[in-house]
Amino acid sequence: MPKQSAGLLMYRRVGAGLQVLLAHPGGPLWQHRDLGAWSIPKGEVQAGEDSFAAARREFKEETGLEPQGPFLSLGGVTQRGGKVVEAWAFAGDCLPDAIRSNTFEMEWPPRSGRRQQFPEIDRAEFFTLGEAAAKINPAQRELLKRLAAVVSG
Repeated sequence: MPKQSAGLLMYRRVGAGLQVLLAHPGGPLWQHRDLGAWSIPKGEVQAGEDSFAAARREFKEETGLEPQGPFLSLGGVTQRGGKVVEAWAFAGDCLPDAIRSNTFEMEWPPRSGRRQQFPEIDRAEFFTLGEAAAKINPAQRELLKRLAAVVSG
């Protein structure tokens, strides 16, 4: 069975357009990647956990923000490695520089025996839908299209 993740896509209206909050993954493997590396704040759904509950938990863990509804279902997408990402959108606003992420630990450098902690996301930023389409994981672009359709319709 493929891994399943769930996440939330915060959006805000700016003039006649939309901006979305994307997160850049933390850690040394991602530090020099940009286009196609960003994501909605998301994480793995635990065994027996409700996907929407997981999305809310992961958003709070990765941003330090408490998401407020109403929430719009954007459905799921399958990423290149087979992971299914289910997403919901909500209107909100924040100061991206104020976001504080939880951390993870990994051996770094590889085979060094040294364990280091890194933030799950090292930064977050609002992007227009056009900018976000270039920055986001290619499989998640569909979520941006669905958001635009749901919010405009």
